[in-house]
Amino acid sequence: MELSDELAQDSYQWGVNITAQKQELKTKLIKVFERCNLTYINGGTISDGSSAPSKSLLEVIKGRDIPSIEAEFNRALNNVNSAPRDAVSAACNILESIFKVYIEDEKLLFPQKQDLQGVWKVVRDDLGFDTKLVQDDDLKRIISGMLSIVGGIGAFRTHASSAHGEGRKVYNLKPRHARLAIHSAHTLALFVLETWDEKKSKKPKSV
Repeated sequence: MELSDELAQDSYQWGVNITAQKQELKTKLIKVFERCNLTYINGGTISDGSSAPSKSLLEVIKGRDIPSIEAEFNRALNNVNSAPRDAVSAACNILESIFKVYIEDEKLLFPQKQDLQGVWKVVRDDLGFDTKLVQDDDLKRIISGMLSIVGGIGAFRTHASSAHGEGRKVYNLKPRHARLAIHSAHTLALFVLETWDEKKSKKPKSV
């Protein structure tokens, strides 16, 4: 073996060792972050602002091969402090992505207008989200308020996020406003995904 070949092999092995060490260190750090109630987000961001719904939602989407949802989840938390307008846009997009995936996977008909409200109506009807079917008044109030989140976040994206240009009225959007939109969207997203999973578990198995 020539000297150049030996050097190339040593260089390759050194690179492999460094990569393995980095991965091992990353795994250890993530475990430490989790014990401290911190969340590691792809790209190197450490978040302490992810609420319980956000952490639970992250666990739910981890097992699903849906890149669009993961991308919007990360974008929302990455931008909540530095770019709240982008974070609000991502909070709305994660709902829209989940609804579209649901319609596609359940082989439902897409509405003619595939905006947030349009796809939400299809998902809501198919999952049976109807407050009239809820007997407990307290639970009915909670669900009613939660279902109105879609309209509020959709309007917020239209008027205050980076998804659209602003008119005469300029929103003084702050991180706490973006965080409210994110946590609200993540709570609803988690409820939809868990209800979907429950629905699938009750389906009769084909022979």
